[in-house]
Amino acid sequence: MQDKIKNLIKDALKNLNIEISNINLEHPEDLKNGEYSTNVAMVVVAKNVKSNPKELAEKIVAEALRLNLDKNIEKIEVAGAGFVNFHLSRKFFSRSTEEILNKGENVGKNNTLAEEKIMIEYTDPNPFKPFHIGHLMTNAIGESVARILEHSGATVSRANYQGDIGLHVAKAIYGILKDKKFQDKSGSHTLHAMNIGMAYARGGEAYENNESAKKEIDEINKKIYDKSNKKINGIYDWGFKATMEAFEDLYRVLGTKFEFYFLESQMAPIGERIVKDNLDKIIDSPRSRRIFEESDGAIIFKAEKYNAKLHTRVFITKKGLPTYETKELGLTEEKFKTDPNMNLSIVVTGSEQADYMKVVAKAISIIHPEYEKKMLHITHGMMKLAGGKMSSRKGNVVTGELLLRDTISSIKEKMRERDWDEAEKDRIAEIVGVAAIKYSILRSSSGSDIVYSVEESISTEGDSGPYLQYSYARANSVLEKAKEKNILPDPHTFPPEIFEVEKLLYRFPEIILRAASEYEPHYIANYLIEVAHAFNSFYASMVIVDKKDTTSSYKVALTYAFTFVMKAGLHLLGIKVPEKM
Repeated sequence: MQDKIKNLIKDALKNLNIEISNINLEHPEDLKNGEYSTNVAMVVVAKNVKSNPKELAEKIVAEALRLNLDKNIEKIEVAGAGFVNFHLSRKFFSRSTEEILNKGENVGKNNTLAEEKIMIEYTDPNPFKPFHIGHLMTNAIGESVARILEHSGATVSRANYQGDIGLHVAKAIYGILKDKKFQDKSGSHTLHAMNIGMAYARGGEAYENNESAKKEIDEINKKIYDKSNKKINGIYDWGFKATMEAFEDLYRVLGTKFEFYFLESQMAPIGERIVKDNLDKIIDSPRSRRIFEESDGAIIFKAEKYNAKLHTRVFITKKGLPTYETKELGLTEEKFKTDPNMNLSIVVTGSEQADYMKVVAKAISIIHPEYEKKMLHITHGMMKLAGGKMSSRKGNVVTGELLLRDTISSIKEKMRERDWDEAEKDRIAEIVGVAAIKYSILRSSSGSDIVYSVEESISTEGDSGPYLQYSYARANSVLEKAKEKNILPDPHTFPPEIFEVEKLLYRFPEIILRAASEYEPHYIANYLIEVAHAFNSFYASMVIVDKKDTTSSYKVALTYAFTFVMKAGLHLLGIKVPEKM
């Protein structure tokens, strides 16, 4: 519909001897002002057309009304200082409802990215360390972006990059060696991972505060690299397996399944080779600039030579060790080798990595110019807990895993009075808990910092994931009643009035296109809240299922359309829908 209206405006302007390439079309904030609005008259006047905006808007309206043969547009009018508003017809909304019913759970799917092969890397927790809150954020954003791109026709693969070597591993192993309770191999891998996380914290504290411990940890780190100590090798193998399996349990709860796992230990030698192959190599340019060069025994890349906003970074240290930047070089090359037909490689990380990733991207684009337009870095902000509390109800420092478990526990506590068996309570509490956290992350644009409150996030009223799920469950209960009374959905038995929820449901495909083009799930999250509010008002203001009401079949059809849009939209946010709550 958007394109039809834009073409109508262009034709009207052409008849007024005005050419314009770009027409801005928006949805008015107040639904009473129609479904679409344009400021094109003001834009044209700003370009020195001799007319005032309101007069030109009136001419555009007159011409558009003359050209309008589409029964989807009921009214075109001038508003304010020169806006042109378009009101869609009752038949348009009934057809829109019918279209949603026909598409079902495929509603909003499109083929705009049908030729695209995209790899998206996200989550990236490190073995031997806890799954922290930042991992929850990158997982929520990465999984949602992946689903939105798939819904737009792209072939998407999910990748996870994990630091299986480094000082953090040595700190954890030091902690394990110092306390026998951390060496207990009985129980689940989840318990082992928790113990390893505590051992890492102990090792980290010792490294900062105890010089002899620091030397011991550095020595352990060398032994990990050269695999020279049987006992350390054994602890490493056990710890790696336990933490990776614990991460898989979390991915299952969060609804993510990765196709590719890249390990830092494997990327490091690839990156080293790239750096050394390009050491002192001069690229063709009037200024004869080197790619990598030596400086005080280290190998560096002076990115500011190529872009004044960038800076110098070390790629290989004086000790001959590859840095994160070098490993990132190896990772990028390996990704494109893994899928030579890949059109785009997306990486989701915290915003604190933005500057160094820009330097790495510049180095990669010089070595591999063909990759330059095939790399995208999405960043997320920080999550802070409401009230500044950084410990859970159990008094532990909040990790991402603890926050998830605490949220699920809080929901189950609220369900205590429900007459459901424990397995059902556990299942629904898990689904709702994931929704609470994911929605809290995804309702803001990706780079925003967020404040997370468990109580607000689990509320079934207002701006929350559980509210969206509750709205779906409420609509589902209406449909169950309709089935009992044998009232079938019929998009043709519509009343003369147009409901607010109808004025929002038809926008869903537009929202998906925007979210996909900008890699921003928050457009969908905010849209779903608006639709849920409109449906709940619809539900509260009338009886939907009523044998005596000749329009009841249409209201049931509209309720079905709402459930299809809500379920599809929540899926794109990585959120499941419980049939009851």
